Amino acid sequence: MKMVTKLSIVLGLIATLVLNGCQKHETHEEMPHYAATTPFREDTSILEPYVCQIRAIRHIEVRSLEKGYLTHIFIDEGQWVKKGQPMFKIMPNVYQAELLTAEAEAQNMNIEYLNTKALADKNIVSPNELALAKAKLDKANAQVNLAKTHLGFTDIKAPFDGITDHLAVRIGSLLDEDDLLTELSDIAHLWVYFNVPEAKYLDFIRREKGKTNEKVQLRMANGEIYDHTGVIETIVGDFYNTSGNIQFRALFENPDRVLRHGQTGTILMTVPYPNAMLIPQKATFEIMDKIYLYVVNKEEKVEQRLIQIEAELPHMFIVKSGVNDGERILIEGMRKVSPGDKVMIDLKPPQEVRSELMKLYTE
Repeated sequence: MKMVTKLSIVLGLIATLVLNGCQKHETHEEMPHYAATTPFREDTSILEPYVCQIRAIRHIEVRSLEKGYLTHIFIDEGQWVKKGQPMFKIMPNVYQAELLTAEAEAQNMNIEYLNTKALADKNIVSPNELALAKAKLDKANAQVNLAKTHLGFTDIKAPFDGITDHLAVRIGSLLDEDDLLTELSDIAHLWVYFNVPEAKYLDFIRREKGKTNEKVQLRMANGEIYDHTGVIETIVGDFYNTSGNIQFRALFENPDRVLRHGQTGTILMTVPYPNAMLIPQKATFEIMDKIYLYVVNKEEKVEQRLIQIEAELPHMFIVKSGVNDGERILIEGMRKVSPGDKVMIDLKPPQEVRSELMKLYTE
């Protein structure tokens, strides 16, 4: 009996120790320990990207104004030309002959006019005959000027400084009036067009108070930022019904001729967010296209919150609503806790958390 009693006492002690160990383990499971932080506020900004089209302010088609054979091409494709520089020449023989004919006819009319005037001075002919002779002379002189104009059209010169495009003709081509020869672009200054959604347009108008002089950057197709900043000049009058966008136009200087007519790129518009509320992106999780985070309340219990994101920064979100200043948000353990769980937290200053994230971002 004594042996049975001793054995019972030993078994009881063992059971008590095992039970206490289990209870301690369960207590540890019920109060996990996770890092947390709080939202913080600061003045910040983001760069909103918009796909853009680059257009020369002056971009024209150079066309023939007369019929004839093309005898000379003085330029090459992609060549920079100056205003007044010869570009093409059409065979002038026919137009030279027309000019000589017109000049001879004008000379004949001038002689007839002088003879009629001498007779009119002696009252041999009426003033009406003198006026008729003067009209014939004026008509002949007009024909001379017209012939000179046609002859001048055989020399095709650059109307402004610019860069040429493809040559649409070759020497010896028989040209008709209005045949395309090449295109000419003045790329010293360029217009850059980009489409902005209606909501962003309204934000811009409210932010800029209706003015259109905000500076913008241009990211080129190779990812590099263009050396010169541009300025928004104007906004077109109507929205596109199909897309709900409206077109903005920015002006860029192009002194180095890096940009060309027809290029594409991305406009980067700076959007300020004064006194913005920021939280780490790692504190959030997504369910059915909605963004949530966990807030630890005063009772050390986890609450799930739906938040609205206004903008995104590297490793940070700008929050529009869903969390308040000073509230504690989990930045780890989101997959290990559920709403209502009681947790212990290691509260980190938000700037410290941000510094760690930015260090990770730069690496």
